[in-house]
Amino acid sequence: MHRLLLVVFVIDLLLTTVSCGDIFVRGAINTGTQSVNGLVSIVQFSADSGGASITIITLTGSGVDHTLNFCGDQRELFPVDREVHVNFKPGMPCGSVLSVNLM
Repeated sequence: MHRLLLVVFVIDLLLTTVSCGDIFVRGAINTGTQSVNGLVSIVQFSADSGGASITIITLTGSGVDHTLNFCGDQRELFPVDREVHVNFKPGMPCGSVLSVNLM
C-alpha cells in the first residue's frame, strides 16, 4: 500500500512540476463539410409528387464509386465524363452542394 502511494505521489509531483507553463490543446473542428474527387459517370434526377427533388450523382475514381444525393436540380453542375472536385455538406435525405470544380 505504501509503495502504491509513493508511486502516485511521484507521478503527481512529476505532472505538477512539468506542467508549470503553457498548456496547448489541439484538435480538429469538424465543420460538417466533406469533399470528393471523381469522374462523373451517372447523373440522375428524381422528383416526387410532394415537390422534393434530388439529383443523384455517381463519381468513379481510384477503384471506388461514390454515390451522392444532392437537394434540388444540380444536373448542370455535373457534366458526364468530366473529372470534378465537389465540396458539400451532407444531409438526409440529400446534401447541399457548396462548390464544384471541373478538373
